[in-house]
Amino acid sequence: MQTERKIKNNDTYFMINAQDIKNGTCIRMDGRLYFCVEFLHVKPGKGNTFMRTKLKDVVDGRVLERRFNIGEKLEDVRVERRPYQYLYAEGEDDIFMDQESYEQIPISKELVTGSAFMKEGDVVEVVRDASTETVLYAEMPVKTELEITYTEPGIKGDTATNTLKPATLETGAEIRVPLFCNTGDKVRVDTRDGSYIERVKA
Repeated sequence: MQTERKIKNNDTYFMINAQDIKNGTCIRMDGRLYFCVEFLHVKPGKGNTFMRTKLKDVVDGRVLERRFNIGEKLEDVRVERRPYQYLYAEGEDDIFMDQESYEQIPISKELVTGSAFMKEGDVVEVVRDASTETVLYAEMPVKTELEITYTEPGIKGDTATNTLKPATLETGAEIRVPLFCNTGDKVRVDTRDGSYIERVKA
């Protein structure tokens, strides 16, 4: 629950109480933006109740643990999430189109989670600071399907999944796949870490 509104550098920003923080809440702290990924109300035998949280840095993805006292004021950043379609790369940016307004915007590759596995036409979730319309980050779906454009020929009948070999995907990314995978196969990949999930049946 937003408890008060303040003006700073001509920008309006909102404050929430520490006990109102929950998963997905975005706060500005020490000049950086963080999303809450885990929280717990802690009531020690002695002393005051406090909030134990894990916060993920919007920019570099690092997670830190932070304690807040109940009643402590935090700067709440209101965010909006919208689907955008990936069109093409342009220098250090990727160009996306709003699925509703057809507006095209550039987003730095550094802000796109899973960009190495993104192909033309893919739809990502773009997260913006609602008050400034600044893009915080864009996120690929956790799973995507891509074609292998090159890998060493598989060994017929070898269905072992514990031995892996390198494979280049249609986006140019390289992952490791089981020996039975071949050039031309489609595989399902985890965009968070580039790990192989399974081969997609035709």
